[in-house]
Formats: sequence, structure tokens, C-alpha cells
Amino acid sequence: MIEDYSFGQIKIEGKVYKHDLIVFQDQVSSWWRVTGHQVVKKDIEALAEQRPEIIIFGMGSSGLMKVTPEVKDYLHQKDIEFLSLPTKEATLYFNQLLKEKKVAGAFHLTC
Repeated sequence: MIEDYSFGQIKIEGKVYKHDLIVFQDQVSSWWRVTGHQVVKKDIEALAEQRPEIIIFGMGSSGLMKVTPEVKDYLHQKDIEFLSLPTKEATLYFNQLLKEKKVAGAFHLTC
């Protein structure tokens, strides 16, 4: 599904995106966060309601974005696994998990 990632862009099924995005069940949507470099509960509530088994967070090229404790607690309560990785590694792991689980990806494309 995800063909390539480089700083500031990601290629999914032949289309290049230049903004942060969420990928879930063959759908790609823009991902705008309340705060630029933190993931807060409001940023992922709609995605969590769709009940993925796991969310892979791409934390940026250098992995600088952070998942807040509030999000960790919220996902734990919802029984949704999550993993935070630099975006390149996150895209590779996302592709691997597609064959095994109901996986969602939330990818920050810069820093």
C-alpha cells in the first residue's frame, strides 16, 4: 500500500501526498493535529472509534513528534495497541501488519 516515504512526502498506491495523513482500510485522509508536534486525544478519537486493532504512529523523519500520556491511556482503555516509530520505519511496519491485523497508520511527514 505505502510505496515510498521521504521527508515531506509519502507515496500511496501511486499518489504522492505532501501533508500529514491517516491511512485506514484503503482510505487516506488528512491529519491535522491540535498541536503540531504532539498527538492528543482529540487527534485520534475519530480513528479510534473505527476500532483498528493497532495504530502505527509515524513520528516524523527524526521521530520528534510525541504521543501524550492521555493518548496512551485512551488507547489502552479502548484495547487498541499502538506503536510510535520514525515515519520511515513506521511505513515499513504498517505495510507488514496489513496482512495480519486491522491496522491504521497516522503519519507525520516532516521533522
